[in-house]
Amino acid sequence: MHYVYVLHSEADRGLYIGYSSNLRRRLAEHRCGLAPATAHRGPWILIYYEAYVEELDARGREEFLKSGAGRRFLRKQCSHYFTLHPQRGTA
Repeated sequence: MHYVYVLHSEADRGLYIGYSSNLRRRLAEHRCGLAPATAHRGPWILIYYEAYVEELDARGREEFLKSGAGRRFLRKQCSHYFTLHPQRGTA
């Protein structure tokens, strides 16, 4: 399986959108500070993920979620979460 996931930083309330073929391993890397892009912004909470059979489908979805329309989709999809845990720049 191939996964697209969204993490929410407890430190700065920002989001990280990523892709992995091994979600459990990748989350452990983020939590242990082994991922350079997120090491300085943790701790992280997994708030959303999607699973795909095909890698190219997952990578395409990751690209979409990183766009403005994709971020609007995430705000709507996770609206109850973001009501309780605001994103950076929205509260």
